[in-house]
Amino acid sequence: MASSAQSKTILMLDAAMIRKFASGLNGHLVLPGDDVYESARRVWNWAVDVRPGMIVRCANRDDVIRAVDFARSNDLVVAVRAGGHSYAGHSTCNGGIVIDLSLMKAIRIDNHKLIAHVQAGVTNGEFDARTQSFGLAAPLGACPATGIAGLTLGGGLGWLSAKHGASCDNLLAVEIVMADGSINHANTNQEPDLFWGVRGGTGNFGIVTDFSYRLHPITQAWGGMRVYPLSQGREVLRFFREFTAAAPDELSTQAGIVPLPDEPAFGIMVCYAGDIRAGERILKPLRSFGQPVSDSIRPMGLLEVQSSHADVPALEQVCFHQKSGFLRELTDAAIDVIIEKLAEAPSPLCGSTLWHHHGAVCRIAPQKTAFNFREVGYYFWTQTFWQGPSGRDSSIEWVNRSWDSLRPFFSPGLYINQIGEEGEERIRAAYGGNYDRLVALKNKYDPTNFFRLNQNIKPTERMLR
Repeated sequence: MASSAQSKTILMLDAAMIRKFASGLNGHLVLPGDDVYESARRVWNWAVDVRPGMIVRCANRDDVIRAVDFARSNDLVVAVRAGGHSYAGHSTCNGGIVIDLSLMKAIRIDNHKLIAHVQAGVTNGEFDARTQSFGLAAPLGACPATGIAGLTLGGGLGWLSAKHGASCDNLLAVEIVMADGSINHANTNQEPDLFWGVRGGTGNFGIVTDFSYRLHPITQAWGGMRVYPLSQGREVLRFFREFTAAAPDELSTQAGIVPLPDEPAFGIMVCYAGDIRAGERILKPLRSFGQPVSDSIRPMGLLEVQSSHADVPALEQVCFHQKSGFLRELTDAAIDVIIEKLAEAPSPLCGSTLWHHHGAVCRIAPQKTAFNFREVGYYFWTQTFWQGPSGRDSSIEWVNRSWDSLRPFFSPGLYINQIGEEGEERIRAAYGGNYDRLVALKNKYDPTNFFRLNQNIKPTERMLR
């Protein structure tokens, strides 16, 4: 089935056919008009407001296969949802079928081999809670509500990445349902090309239903945030540059606006995942700098470190827009632009953040996995949150204007998980020299672009005919 043929909607299908499909599921089918449809159709970002024709709440791998076969047989657009945190809104679709993995929550820990076997519906917070009960962790994301599936398939960066690499660098094996409904198992020995591609290639090749991760012993770290008045932002960023220049692998930091509903502030958030006494010494320059309005940095359990960061304010039904880039250097001129644009923000829920990208994740060759974001520097994003129509246009305009102002300072390199619906040029930029190899894999494993609601690697035109 070519992607150009994917134009049917559920309304075009026979009702008896849909009932037969639903009766064969171990999970359940949600249709428009069902009591739970309105809540089931929503994803994390309420700016993505679309109405799928059906939502298949899969209970297991067999349900995923049935859903793929049904969609393929009926030329339906397919969206795959696990955590539902896709910034671009790829977790849902209009009129088509959402294959929802969020009920697939099994986690099995082998604490002797230090391996976790995890189903695709698990979130970062659920994973961390289970692995920490064994005193173990994997370098997954910094937001507890994000799903491990989309995170890992796009590379996966978080508080432990500087010490242990990206999420995909700790991936040992996957089980994946292909576009033809078959099952593949991939690791470094079995289907190694496919395994290379799923480690950063997002959902372009199939639906991963099970992940196996390498685990690392850790239960405690330094965590928390030192918060400064917004008026000190320029000095804070200059200090942040100096503080991160010689950061060890154990130290991950980010700096930027703390988006509080009343009065925004400027914060430096840390995670030191090493010896607690050494961490006190490493963090002393930060804890001696400036005159903060608050300082929550202290030794704490890793679960508390992970839960201390949420990527949204404490709001319900929140809408979100973001643009991102990479700074090889954090120059005074770039800092000046960031601060100037923050002063123009139309809402206290607008902000910009810098993540220090360094350590183990940057010592892996860009060609080793599809995820090639391996250069030391500062990952930058500017974002806004809003509720309802009020403030939407001015907030989005501010994000785009701020990003445009920083463009002269950006270096090549993007984190694929943090770009929106921004076009093929940005996708190519994110994959750099790995892009052509990804196209070859797409031609092999999904030549009709059945899985296209993602940061899409398009197969060559001859494959679509």
